[in-house]
Amino acid sequence: MQLFTRSRQLSDHTGSGADPADGPTGTTDHTTAPADTPRPSEEPPDGPAATRRGRWHRDHPRAARAATVGTTVLAGALLLFALLVPNRVERLSLEAFFRIPAEGVLLATLLLALPPRPRRIAAVVSGVLLGLFTVLKMVDMGFYQVLARPFDLVLDWILFDDAAEFVRESFGRGGQILAVIGAIVLFVALLTLMTLAAVRITNLMVRHRASAARTTLVLGVAWITCVTLGVQITGVPLATKGNAEMLANRLEQARAGLRDARVFEQQAAVDAFADTPPDQLFTGLRGKDVLFTFIESYGRVAIDDPAMAEPIGTVLQEGTDSLKAAGFESRSGWLRSPVTGAGSWLAHSTFLSGLWIKNQQRYRSLTTSDRMTLTNYFRKTGDWRTVGLVPGVRRAWPEGKYFGLDHIYDSEHLGYRGPYFSWTPVPDQFSMEAFERLEHGREDREPIMAEIILASSHNPWSPNARMIDWDDLGDGSVFHEIKKEGTDPAEVWQDPEKVRTEYRKSIEYSLRSLTGWMERYGDEDTVLVFLGDHQPVPTVTAGSTDKDVPVTIVARDEKVLDRVADWNWTDGLKPAPDAPTWGMDEFRDRFMTAYGPQGGKGDGGNGVGSGGSSGPTG
Repeated sequence: MQLFTRSRQLSDHTGSGADPADGPTGTTDHTTAPADTPRPSEEPPDGPAATRRGRWHRDHPRAARAATVGTTVLAGALLLFALLVPNRVERLSLEAFFRIPAEGVLLATLLLALPPRPRRIAAVVSGVLLGLFTVLKMVDMGFYQVLARPFDLVLDWILFDDAAEFVRESFGRGGQILAVIGAIVLFVALLTLMTLAAVRITNLMVRHRASAARTTLVLGVAWITCVTLGVQITGVPLATKGNAEMLANRLEQARAGLRDARVFEQQAAVDAFADTPPDQLFTGLRGKDVLFTFIESYGRVAIDDPAMAEPIGTVLQEGTDSLKAAGFESRSGWLRSPVTGAGSWLAHSTFLSGLWIKNQQRYRSLTTSDRMTLTNYFRKTGDWRTVGLVPGVRRAWPEGKYFGLDHIYDSEHLGYRGPYFSWTPVPDQFSMEAFERLEHGREDREPIMAEIILASSHNPWSPNARMIDWDDLGDGSVFHEIKKEGTDPAEVWQDPEKVRTEYRKSIEYSLRSLTGWMERYGDEDTVLVFLGDHQPVPTVTAGSTDKDVPVTIVARDEKVLDRVADWNWTDGLKPAPDAPTWGMDEFRDRFMTAYGPQGGKGDGGNGVGSGGSSGPTG
């Protein structure tokens, strides 16, 4: 009894939060010296070695008590935040934080049951893990806002580099540095504060073991009761095990990602056209210039959304009419992209390869393989010069060699001397004019197959370029004044409706740039295939997970469109709501079949050998 009293006196005097169950700490002296007698190694409390904190606690006991209680409350709130915060912005609500987390009850039970030393270790480890879990949830929020999916622990690390590059290109080097520093500081702060909070609450529970045990028992019974009865608050279950479910989903996601590499290797090995002689490829397009053109973020929302349907429908109808007046006809349908919000390169490679490229692992496997793409097959014939116009590329693009392009024009080789429009280095109208100057308008040339990626409709859609007279484009300097007329992205992104408006304007500009070029420079031997690569971010789609994008074929030669008559696509540039919808990976084989020796003979354009595709749900 004397020993127990001595331990309590030392603990109360030092305020160290030591666990009474741990026994005497810091000394082997078990005498009954008065509690306020300093240890031999210590100076008296009011001596030279006294800390400012100790003096402040002694001189201001009430304030010290309030600070202690406040810090403890904040520590508890921080742990509850980590346990209860959802990983999606739209699920953030007051009700979400008034729930009973099963993981918290189990953790409290474990900490109370462990011996002193293992308990201290468990408290630190728990704090670190809760900090990491909170960081993961915040990263998920960002991924859901942009990609409409959670972060992939196996495959998505490379995307942080792309995100940093996007910030640099949109807000400058200074903005990139600040963003990176902010992310690092937040990461370290969360781990540190969460660990300190876990240790503090653990010490509190141990000092009041009986009360903590009763509270834990009551919460455990309440959790079981709420789960059994299905108790909810405004539609939110009062009892949750969301963290455990999230962890289980991530583990399964990681296992699926590892398995997917083997599945994809088998799919990529199947290519119905691998043994087709070059002179039997694209026989229905010989002598034609074939342009595969991607419009960034041109998704179904641009056509179906009530707020956008009328203005964009008007642009599409005007384009249909003006092209028809110039002798062109068009057909349109839908493709389902493997991605939404971002990840254009995954959509491009899906369209060209005939494989479902849904993640970075598949993309790396594809671009290091010998799988033939549409562009490779055009090059294989020896009858087309294959070129790439990629104004969004600002640095080395080694994957360009994989796609079989004889020459690539990036943003530095288009002759543009105007300003960036936020992320976009070159306005679409100038890009198309540069293509005419550098390739299409050259005399005594061979037929061209071009992959063109228009970037003006790339997030953040502010400021936007606008159409000007083609003869006034010059070297692009005219766009300096146009940029000054544009909106400020920092202001636009404070209001979702303004974001949607600017997105719509950017799509209108891209469509006008493309149809204007076709009307001005297209001829009997021009075949244009243009499509969206993916839907825009959820801010624009209002949270829709639909991945459909429009696709259109434009040609003056009626024989070109006759070959796809049995595709049942809609006449004009605007696909009907019930127009056929294919997976984007199906297009390659359907297109090559339609324009091969057997094309246009009533086979339904279904292509051959589609076994290499995993399909939209693969």
